[in-house]
Amino acid sequence: MPKHIAFLRAINVGGHTIKMNELRRLFESLGLANVETFIASGNVIFEAKAGNTKALEKRIESHLKESLGYEVATFIRTEVEVGEIAKYKPFSQAKLNSATALNVCFLSDTPDKTMVEKLMAMKTDIDDFHVYRRELYWLCQKKQSESKISNAALEKALGIKTTLRGMNTINRLSEKFKPA
Repeated sequence: MPKHIAFLRAINVGGHTIKMNELRRLFESLGLANVETFIASGNVIFEAKAGNTKALEKRIESHLKESLGYEVATFIRTEVEVGEIAKYKPFSQAKLNSATALNVCFLSDTPDKTMVEKLMAMKTDIDDFHVYRRELYWLCQKKQSESKISNAALEKALGIKTTLRGMNTINRLSEKFKPA
């Protein structure tokens, strides 16, 4: 069975805390195999039969809402997709070298032209964006606390659900799947 990674929003932030062994148990109760968590920020690795990823996301979201009492947006990517995201170079090396942070924003759907235009209107001297497939790459030139960009601002601009992860997390996940 292929490996998948669920990137969950609202796990261990904003007063919504859950122990990782409980999160694993919730995924296992859905019949998912070889479940493990990766850092305590809502990254769950599991195996599932190939099939409709959107349906699986909705099934996980529904189960987590019923079990935890609040909405947990879920974004699933395969281990291959995570590797591709880690390798993708959305900005020049010079821009990357001068930045303080590169984040990947997982999107619930591929954004259309209008969504991308709204997003690009948010560019500043501090913040730059690049959209590729179902991911948004956000390059921040200063401390993120100095930026007006947040997950909520990105969701509002795009009109779809999103969740953010730092590129270091994506790189570490990608390394985890490389053959020994």
